[in-house]
Amino acid sequence: MSMEELVRRNRSYRRFHPEVRVGRKTLEELVDLARLTASAKNGQSLRYFLSCTDRLNDVIFPHLFWAGYLKDWDGPEEGERPAAYIVVLQDTRIEKEPVIDAGIAAQTILLGAVERELGGCIIGSISRRELAVHLGFAPHLEIRIVVALGKPKETVVLEPMGPEGDVKYWRDAEAVHHVPKRSLREILLN
Repeated sequence: MSMEELVRRNRSYRRFHPEVRVGRKTLEELVDLARLTASAKNGQSLRYFLSCTDRLNDVIFPHLFWAGYLKDWDGPEEGERPAAYIVVLQDTRIEKEPVIDAGIAAQTILLGAVERELGGCIIGSISRRELAVHLGFAPHLEIRIVVALGKPKETVVLEPMGPEGDVKYWRDAEAVHHVPKRSLREILLN
């Protein structure tokens, strides 16, 4: 699969086939890809918590907030929830301030997931303190993001952004998820 195809297929999937399991070995392989990426000052301050069991997934799920633009949707229902999660944390003993490492790592994880016929969603809206307590994280480990993973159960379509410039994604009557994107011409300055 070409890099362009990987990027085009890497969408924010929010509904999954939970019966398609994602094993710990796959999660470890995805984190190993992230481990190899660039890190600010080469600090390598990120740590990862892997979840691929129903018990742990059930602990994580209630602390996540899904798809803010879809006001009438509270997130995936039972039967369409992710099969796995990777909680990305920063070890503040190494680096106190948030840096771009978590975004680089999460994108790499998702590209690796797409290559494996999986998909996911980077979630930044999290009840961080409560989730950290439930998972027993030490105070020096701060949750940055959670990556939800699984076999996508939805279709996501990229749309040209309309003339009004609205960036809000939406779902149509068939539950197809539409995501408006600015044109290349609009984002290039010269």
